[in-house]
Amino acid sequence: MANQMTEMLKGTLEGIVLAILEARPAYGYEITAQLRDEGFADLAEGTVYALLVRIEQRGFVDVERVPSEKGPPRKVYSLNAAGRAQLDDFWATWAFLAGRIEHLRAAHAGRTGTGSTSTDSGTTHRTTDRSEGDD
Repeated sequence: MANQMTEMLKGTLEGIVLAILEARPAYGYEITAQLRDEGFADLAEGTVYALLVRIEQRGFVDVERVPSEKGPPRKVYSLNAAGRAQLDDFWATWAFLAGRIEHLRAAHAGRTGTGSTSTDSGTTHRTTDRSEGDD
């Protein structure tokens, strides 16, 4: 399962980091620490720094160099308008994929009789009973 988790995380880590930066500006170590606090304990610090370089190059964050008491200045990242738009796209894509995956999981659980229950993943299922003459 660890390998599968790593592969799935690769596809979502950018959105996760943008969501962290939406809450407040942060530097690399703070972001890594928050990710670990959120349960991503096996995440390598270098992975986060490489991602921060990419999102900076793509123009999703503004960077401010802040003096550090313990060495060179820290790069503090803050989400900008382009980053917010990217995060909005991430959440829309996530909602769609999560809804489809949950639908497939629930269908699989129903076929296998595992007794799993599905949760509402933000998708709306509407049924309409219309009798003749209803407008």
